[in-house]
Amino acid sequence: MEDLKNVRQVVVRTPFGDPSDALVVGELEGRTVAFLPRHGRGHRISPSRINYRANIYAMKKIGVDALLSISAVGSMKEAIRPGDVVVVDQFYDNTRSRESTFFSDGLAAHIAFADPVCPALSAVAARAARKVVRRVHRRGTYLCIEGPAFSTRAESNIYRKWGVDVIGMTNMPEAKLAREAELCYATLALATDYDCWHETEGNVSVDAILAVLSRNVENSRKIVRETAKLLPLPGKCGCGEAMKQAVLTERKAIPAPARKRLSLLLGKYL
Repeated sequence: MEDLKNVRQVVVRTPFGDPSDALVVGELEGRTVAFLPRHGRGHRISPSRINYRANIYAMKKIGVDALLSISAVGSMKEAIRPGDVVVVDQFYDNTRSRESTFFSDGLAAHIAFADPVCPALSAVAARAARKVVRRVHRRGTYLCIEGPAFSTRAESNIYRKWGVDVIGMTNMPEAKLAREAELCYATLALATDYDCWHETEGNVSVDAILAVLSRNVENSRKIVRETAKLLPLPGKCGCGEAMKQAVLTERKAIPAPARKRLSLLLGKYL
């Protein structure tokens, strides 16, 4: 981003392995912001191979408290056109082989996840998007599939019957982990295509998606800049206390290695 000032790269090590890449940290509209390409620079990491735990932990470690996900998606509804922005408010996790929690070894914790995005950050992101893009959909359900292949036509039509709005491969378990890390989380989903269900559109191809993506890049930058202008978030959303009542393991039964590994996330409660 051309307006990003005092840019530096930050390499972060985590107990869960390495993040997708070095974090780019800088100043934007008077706010400190950090960017992480979840697929790595050059788009070299498949959705199923992204180390989501390391990515979220790294953001938490450097002091991030609000996480805005900019994601390319397929549209599952006629009303959501390629180029539209959907401010997602729900997810359906249809993945199969991803680590989806920080708390799987020596400690059991259960977050509330009925409303999986931060209402405050979503509202701010929607306001920012409306300043840049004409067609913004305020709510929608994001279906996350395993990938990396796109859907079959049968799958696409079945997903449509489920009532989902957009389809992608990256926002789960990202959103769950952000909640466990007590980060405010919101998704701006940028539609690139109609998946393969649309009878009058061609089948999904990388070339077609990249063509729309290239048109969306500048809009994404503008939306991020407008979002930065609207920070900090107003009021209390509760995201920062998501783990307050979540740990069920007796404190004395938590192994020392687990305490150490999770101290960044749970230290104030343990």
